Amino acid sequence: MTTCASFRSRRGISAAVALLAIGAAGCSDIVDSAENGATKVARQRSVFSLSTGDCYNPNSEKTEGEALAVELVPCDEPHRGQVVGEFDIEEKGEFPGDEAVTSVADERCPAEAGEFAPDAWALPEGVGLSYYTPTAESWATGDRAVSCTYTKESGEFTGSLKAGAKSLKPGQKTYLDGANAVYDALWANQPTAESVEEDLEGYKAQADAVATALDAHLDGLRGMEGTETGRLRARLEKAAGHWRGAAKAGDADAFYTSYDPAFTGLDPSGTVAARKELGLATTVPAEDAEVWAS
Repeated sequence: MTTCASFRSRRGISAAVALLAIGAAGCSDIVDSAENGATKVARQRSVFSLSTGDCYNPNSEKTEGEALAVELVPCDEPHRGQVVGEFDIEEKGEFPGDEAVTSVADERCPAEAGEFAPDAWALPEGVGLSYYTPTAESWATGDRAVSCTYTKESGEFTGSLKAGAKSLKPGQKTYLDGANAVYDALWANQPTAESVEEDLEGYKAQADAVATALDAHLDGLRGMEGTETGRLRARLEKAAGHWRGAAKAGDADAFYTSYDPAFTGLDPSGTVAARKELGLATTVPAEDAEVWAS
């Protein structure tokens, strides 16, 4: 599972920026600092002007909060973020609220990111999905844009994350499309209730969504050759059966009986061998490994 940090940002056309303060130092250090500060200022861009593919550095170390501008940098230089997709919220009238806007970004940004970089396992360690969204103030000026980004919470990475679907072999694309849909179904349909007893129908709906996505994933895997891919297919067929059982459970006890092996059946560590066979990244993202380890 990947962790998303929402940037609820104040978007605008202009931004006030300041030169970096220069402390007491040697002449060469002062010159270097001044040059770096001038470069940073020259690279300032409004958050409103960000485009898909742009690499940037936030002007704040905080991963949440309002932002007017960022430092746009060449992707071959160290940076903290890259825009991986954008769209406009199709809603008129008054600002629907931060929660509603964030919900739209939660739903659509994963798909945008998936088109830009289909294999989340190939991302640099520590990079997660974030987004810039309208605020009440910018909404009033007509702002409806959401910028989906991959951002490193601490540290930097170098190079573009662009690895679109066109660069994938047919088997790789089929696998990633199916696998991504399964995990999207799992997390996008996660009930807010902490226990099954509080919302049995919600958890059953989640199980049904995962089972449906698994069936589609299995259809794609059946057309693929490979010993490890075949083993994964057999494992996922068992998991799909458990998810269907959870979706039809008559009570919480019956749900738990099916859910435990169903969830275990989706442990991403069990896909490593098949991924290697397909020529895909094989390091389980730390966040996902932690979820299934617990």
